[in-house]
Amino acid sequence: MASATATEVESKTIPIFVMGKKYDVPETLTIMKAMEYAGYQYIRGCGCRGGVCGACATVYRKAGDYKIYTGLACQTVVEPEMYLTQIPFYPANRAGYDFEALDPTPESIFKLYPELFRCVACNACTKVCPMDVEVLDYVSALKRGDIEAAADISFDCIQCGLCASRCMGEMAQYHIAQLARRMYGGKLAPKAEHLQKMCDDIMSGSFDDELAKLKTLGEDELKKIYTEREMEPAMSDEGWKPESPVGLV
Repeated sequence: MASATATEVESKTIPIFVMGKKYDVPETLTIMKAMEYAGYQYIRGCGCRGGVCGACATVYRKAGDYKIYTGLACQTVVEPEMYLTQIPFYPANRAGYDFEALDPTPESIFKLYPELFRCVACNACTKVCPMDVEVLDYVSALKRGDIEAAADISFDCIQCGLCASRCMGEMAQYHIAQLARRMYGGKLAPKAEHLQKMCDDIMSGSFDDELAKLKTLGEDELKKIYTEREMEPAMSDEGWKPESPVGLV
């Protein structure tokens, strides 16, 4: 029987410049992997490596191009003659507040972040956002007092801080948007009555017998129950309810 042999895959290398120093790295790597390939060891500025945490915000220029580009080091693939550096933390004002005592009103946001009205609508914040969040739109919504709209528009923000790094009004948009989302989610959004009912049922012990029975079952039985469980249809309406209020066993 013939043995399998490993196939070597060669990758073309390209020059990049990290903080002014030239390195030749494989062209298929992301900025983060290219920097590690070049010998850098991440202590800060590296988190999830999946484009979610916002820790690896990066600014770079391309050869022959005057523009500054931005991206996440874990998601952006290197390009020839790229000049880059990371900004693992950008100093930005973050107001302190007691959320429980905070009134969920636009005036509360204005008081904590008066710099909101320094916005000149240049839209530089939107242009640098690696998540394509319409930053200026949620800033404008907040200036109008529309907390719900601001929370919705900024939902995909990953707190990387690149918007603050380019703001002519010197505000920390991402911190302001975070407060708006907290206000809306914690104090303004309609409460999920069915969730509260389920929590009450759990606390009252309604599922104790079913859970106790589940603990006695073997792996195969648990898998069968899981695969045959009642699930909400993909196209169900808001009034859908399971046939069994328990639905476990």
